[in-house]
Amino acid sequence: MRTHRHALPALLGATVIAAAAVPAQAATSSPPIPPAQQNPARFTTTIDNPFLPFVPGTRMVYRERTEDGPGREVVTVTPRTKTVQGVETVVVRDREFIRGDLVEDTRDWYAQDRRGNVWYFGENTKEYEDGKVVSTDGSWKAGRDGARAGIVMPADPKVGDSYYQEYAPGEALDQAKVLRLDGARTVPYGSFDDLLVTKDFSELEPNVVEHKFYAPGIGVVLEKLVRGGRERVALVRITHV
Repeated sequence: MRTHRHALPALLGATVIAAAAVPAQAATSSPPIPPAQQNPARFTTTIDNPFLPFVPGTRMVYRERTEDGPGREVVTVTPRTKTVQGVETVVVRDREFIRGDLVEDTRDWYAQDRRGNVWYFGENTKEYEDGKVVSTDGSWKAGRDGARAGIVMPADPKVGDSYYQEYAPGEALDQAKVLRLDGARTVPYGSFDDLLVTKDFSELEPNVVEHKFYAPGIGVVLEKLVRGGRERVALVRITHV
């Protein structure tokens, strides 16, 4: 799912910070900047983090409410991989449709480290109008133009943890903060308890704040803007090829 939505973070727990080997920095309101280079040997394409499992062949369909009208988002974990900074990543395709028309088509690149943290290594995104590509804004790749991979889901999230999900100066600086681990929501796919709830935001869009709800064994079941709009994205169904 577009956990880095443009559109998709107190410090992480010691386990995550140690794994990331983030250099010491003065205390600020933002989390530490992710390391510039990763050790490929630390990563795997088996992404089984309970709150963000990416199993190839999984297809998740979401119902959207947007300012442009009703929409649908389709997230597919493909069998494809892509090497970024020497790390083999899983390619997840995310397509957004508004009133039946494709408006965005994105390939996201993820890998999981030995401790179970899921890292986000970049995206190739295309926006469409009338069937034609009109923008690739938001695309970025770790290791290019100062961009660095970020943690999109910690191995053992704790309330108060915060982290950069993506770090591409001037292009993508999404952060997340864990708000609670006992959220409850009902979406078309079903009713859930014990949801991980995060606050997602970016210094590039200071007036936009989103809450995301993650169910164990599934991933994102709900996204909704709580500042800067009224968009809502809710899980409808899951299929496995």
